[in-house]
Amino acid sequence: MAISGIGALLELLAGCGVQYLFGNPGTTELPLNDALAAQQRIKYILGLQEIPVVAIADGYAQASQSPGVVNLHACCGLGNAMGMLYNAYREGTPLLITAGQQDRRLMFEEPILWGTMVEVVRPWTKWAAELNRVEDLPSAVRRALQTALTPPTGPVFLSIPLDVQMAVAEQLDLTPPRPPDPHLRPPVAALQKATQAILAARNPAILVGSRLCQADTIAELVALAELLGAPVFYETPVTFGRCGFPPDHPLAAGPLPLWSPEIRQRLAQFDLILAVGVKLLELYIYHEPSRAIPEQIRIVQVDDSPWEMGKNYPLEVAVWGHPKPALAELRTMIAAAMSEAELDSARKRAAGHAQAIADNRARLRNQAASEAQIRPISSLCLMETLAKVLPPDVAIVEETPVSTRQYLSRVGLLPNTSGYFAQRGWALGWGLNCAIGVRLAWPHRPVLALIGDGSALYGIQGLWTAAHYRIPVCFVICNNAQYRILKNCARLLKLPQASAGRFVGLDVTEPQIDYVALARSFGVPALRICEPDVLADAVSYFLRSDAPVLIDIPISNPD
Repeated sequence: MAISGIGALLELLAGCGVQYLFGNPGTTELPLNDALAAQQRIKYILGLQEIPVVAIADGYAQASQSPGVVNLHACCGLGNAMGMLYNAYREGTPLLITAGQQDRRLMFEEPILWGTMVEVVRPWTKWAAELNRVEDLPSAVRRALQTALTPPTGPVFLSIPLDVQMAVAEQLDLTPPRPPDPHLRPPVAALQKATQAILAARNPAILVGSRLCQADTIAELVALAELLGAPVFYETPVTFGRCGFPPDHPLAAGPLPLWSPEIRQRLAQFDLILAVGVKLLELYIYHEPSRAIPEQIRIVQVDDSPWEMGKNYPLEVAVWGHPKPALAELRTMIAAAMSEAELDSARKRAAGHAQAIADNRARLRNQAASEAQIRPISSLCLMETLAKVLPPDVAIVEETPVSTRQYLSRVGLLPNTSGYFAQRGWALGWGLNCAIGVRLAWPHRPVLALIGDGSALYGIQGLWTAAHYRIPVCFVICNNAQYRILKNCARLLKLPQASAGRFVGLDVTEPQIDYVALARSFGVPALRICEPDVLADAVSYFLRSDAPVLIDIPISNPD
């Protein structure tokens, strides 16, 4: 049966279960939008700019654990999307990004909208290609989706010229892709070496990354941590991403500090780290000493990405394989080898760590309580207020690290492990739109987006998409009318004017932005709240709403 290139694309996507296609069209994308109008299987989600488009797809892909499919407009649309592509690359989000390319019959003349898009995206994709024949389209789509979904997952890109989209072929193999099962077992010898190294440790710790949540490995990690009596740390606040360990567990030690000296101090008591699904380590600002992990600590690393093995720190043992079978088999081996004395030592170790963790949580909650009367609302008071009203199944998207300060995970009040999403790439504009994608993937779970006022402005057009498709998200703008994180970093760098409290270009005032009016202009109801009790009632109510809403909250960040 004869079929066009764009028809073949849609058949392949529908065949592998794609429900949504996220896009912002232009002339080179019109065959796609025209074909979408003639079918019912795939719904087109329009974004008014490419930052929202890609970030919504990112949130959808992370929550659904299926590929997010994006269509962009040639070079100009791709250019607008590059920051969100960078985020997806750092996160390892499986995205299939397509873009219309100019008609090949014009290319020699270097026409308007034309450019070498494949070369532009190559550093931030797992694979990128431009099609030259409609006959190659099925193989290209299968290869792209399989590459995106195979660990370590990540974005891929296809450039499809306009004439290839419209070309008709008589026979195309439209068999959908069938990616291999990613649960590859690691070598037994590596697990045996890891077992020996871990059993030789007097005080082990575990460091986990976002990929444990994506790999559905949390139960295996909990069982291993409890067996060893080892505290579990997350990545640093700026790379926290997903939640790889239950924050309310007695051994959940929270995220590592931001800076190398503080990380070294936090880890100094340990003699071994079991690092699982984490990049060792992604730091933010250079400090001396530059090595965040103390030299005496031996490292056992488990990962399905060989690139991460020993990349920045030498390893005692490298275990290459999917974390789920790796941790399950590692626990079985360790349990079989532990003596009664070692089991008793692990239980005592667990009790000591659990008490220290509980004491840290109590101190932080007491600090939040001590700031209850501060106005504007302090960031800790804001988070304590929200913690009291969050339903168990809530999904939380954060893009305001200065305001949230990972409070919910640090005090063990994050309601669940699956529904937490935070930045890992730090191209701004992601969070507000990621929340929309998460709600599309999980239509029956409430979604709370905690967004900094500066971050929101990079992707504010996403509010229109939420209103147009009636996607219920409770957007909370943590509004301090400044780029507070940059002020903090300037002081950390000991810049002379910053140290004296003088800043240029770091305040969003004169005029201060009216987020309530801005949201309403996009069709999203909005209100401004200044009191904690009122905020708690509003968030509790709007999380059960069937429409989006925005709450603007003036906040302070006491030093």
